[in-house]
Amino acid sequence: MHIHILGICGTFMGGLAALAREAGHRVTGCDAGVYPPMSDQLRALGIDLVEGFGADQLAFKPDMFVIGNVVSRVRQPDGTPRFPLMEAIMDSGAPFTSGPQWLAEHVLQGRHVLAVAGTHGKTTTTGMLTWILEASGLQPGFLIGGVPMNFGVSARLGQGHVFTIEADEYDTAFFDKRSKFVHYRPRTAVLNNLEFDHADIFDDLAAIERQFHHLVRTVPSSGRVIVNGLEDSLERVLHKGLWSEVRSFGAAVSDFTAHGEPHAFDVLRHGMPVGRVEWALTGVHNQLNALAAIAAAEHVGVSPADAARALGSFQNVRRRMEIRGTVARTGGAITVYDDFAHHPTAIRTTLDGLQRKLGSPRGRILAVFEPRSNTMKLGTMKSQLPWSLEAADLAFCHAGGLDWDAAEALAPMGSRAQVGRNIDELVHQVTAAALPGDHIVCMSNGGFGGIHDRLLKSLAG
Repeated sequence: MHIHILGICGTFMGGLAALAREAGHRVTGCDAGVYPPMSDQLRALGIDLVEGFGADQLAFKPDMFVIGNVVSRVRQPDGTPRFPLMEAIMDSGAPFTSGPQWLAEHVLQGRHVLAVAGTHGKTTTTGMLTWILEASGLQPGFLIGGVPMNFGVSARLGQGHVFTIEADEYDTAFFDKRSKFVHYRPRTAVLNNLEFDHADIFDDLAAIERQFHHLVRTVPSSGRVIVNGLEDSLERVLHKGLWSEVRSFGAAVSDFTAHGEPHAFDVLRHGMPVGRVEWALTGVHNQLNALAAIAAAEHVGVSPADAARALGSFQNVRRRMEIRGTVARTGGAITVYDDFAHHPTAIRTTLDGLQRKLGSPRGRILAVFEPRSNTMKLGTMKSQLPWSLEAADLAFCHAGGLDWDAAEALAPMGSRAQVGRNIDELVHQVTAAALPGDHIVCMSNGGFGGIHDRLLKSLAG
């Protein structure tokens, strides 16, 4: 089959393209500003990429056009369609489908799917679970919204019967407004946590809870739902109806709990020790992620002891507190980190985890962040920013492109917060403030204008 993917450089669609190519399909695709690292990965797989969404691509005559959710039927100010290829596909009657639908029909069918859903920690937890299954000899297939460093790729078909997938609640396509994860039909579903997010498509938390319950409805009676026992929102989701086995984690009365610090802890099942995790990761959020992964792996026959042991060699996912470099200074090196955090809760847990890891005495933590997600751009959660940055000694916000006043939102932080209108100004502010021994954490769900390398260069100079 020849498929042509619209929006191929997105994390999910790029992973789907890699899976389709590995399965022997001919794959081509297009995107606006065909960009690395995904473009480089795809070209290395022999996938031809086209710049833009021109209607002339209809001439490729693929067996199926696969549509990413970046595509819409929005028109530009002059009345012309922003995605002329989509209009041409529909006018011609050519076959098209969504990415999640194609994945479900051509990759996931007949496999034991383990899906990890949640507002935070999906990528990391899916990476943990995949590594546990790999270390246990199950040779899983996977599609993850990041690159686990144990594997070096974000997707593969795998040789075994199991397939792990990061289950996103964002909508499927402009013609299918259900969450992506309803297509996956998992036998094992992890509900990691649930907060309000994606303000561009969901009106409130109740709307997201409804989508999570749609996911629960797709799990068979022989399946397992693994739920964070600390989340009232998830309790409401399960209260709407449940038809599968449930395992909980995190709360004192949960099936799976932890005893000890996040970097070294015993795993308890019904209060009895069943394994121990000792690893380089930090933060209570990662401890909870580990419990979720262990409970999911148990459902496909991996003992908690073996799962906990495997996590000892888990190397995390790129852009999760990834050290991008250090700059030597008398009195202590300055360290620059890259992290994907963009929701206020994720920012807070990331900084809390670093603070806990560094202990006391420690160097200062400088938080450099970009409110880039659709939710943050809308300003829906701007009032939570001072709370999310409490663990930071100083905070620097990139305010370019925002329709709300970042300085006003950060005013409760006083002199601890600065706002930069562009990346150059932000780099200058951070460089001027940095002292020996500081830890600079750059947080964004995008490339952040290459600020990591620019900071390292500026600090070194």
